[in-house]
Amino acid sequence: MLILAGIVFLHITTIILLLVATIDNAWWITKTVSTDLWGKWELANTVWHYTDLKDYPEEYLQTIQATSVLACVFAILALFVFVAQLFTLPKGQRFTFTGILQLIACLCIMIAASIYTSQFHVNDAEGGYGHSYVLAWISFVFSLLLAITYLVLRKKSE
Repeated sequence: MLILAGIVFLHITTIILLLVATIDNAWWITKTVSTDLWGKWELANTVWHYTDLKDYPEEYLQTIQATSVLACVFAILALFVFVAQLFTLPKGQRFTFTGILQLIACLCIMIAASIYTSQFHVNDAEGGYGHSYVLAWISFVFSLLLAITYLVLRKKSE
């Protein structure tokens, strides 16, 4: 029972990290700019102004946005499927479908963070990756651990 509680806690934590990484505006930060996947906040005259990401290649940006949202969707769906399988799956069977959904979420966030790393801010001399970018990679690791756990986990008799 303690293992199941730990798995659910880790899964909920992963979902929260994915949502924060997707929504929060700190993928790339400088003293006057804070960028997320949806727009850019620029500091001018002590006031922050929101602008679109005009400088970014649109096809890469849309791919990153889509895979980040899909990662959130698949992680949430995997949690619901896990809970449903917990009550309906016969004893001795593995949580394979849940593991596959979690693996897809893992791959989606890896694709998003990898494309962002390789295509954006490569030649920028100023600034650095923000906490949302770091959370995306942390949620990738958690998602991979959960996927492996679900694929190995068997439903045992109580």
